[in-house]
Amino acid sequence: GRVTIAALPHQPMAGDEPVFREPWEAHAFALAVSLHQKGLFSWTEWAAALAAQITLAQAQGDADLGDTYYRHWLAALESLVAAKGASSAQELGHYRDAWDRAADRTPHGQPIELQPRDFDPA
Repeated sequence: GRVTIAALPHQPMAGDEPVFREPWEAHAFALAVSLHQKGLFSWTEWAAALAAQITLAQAQGDADLGDTYYRHWLAALESLVAAKGASSAQELGHYRDAWDRAADRTPHGQPIELQPRDFDPA
């Protein structure tokens, strides 16, 4: 089905276009759209997963100022990918940790590149 961005809960918009504050937010957005288009989940499933994640975050004290929206987006995406069996929570965590290590060693303003050593917590 067609991607209806305006139907998503709390979606930051400028006119008809989504708004991103950081490059990773645009990447997370594009990944969700791409996985939907490849048939991993329906847009209705996606909207429900995102709404559930936002509700959970608000119940845990998220101030809902808009600055955490794409953190909820990413958490919803991880939960759907794991639920659909496309990856596991453990594998996603392993990659998230590797990206954190890669980001920590990368000078500000430089592209972050994963290397085999980023997967080794030692």
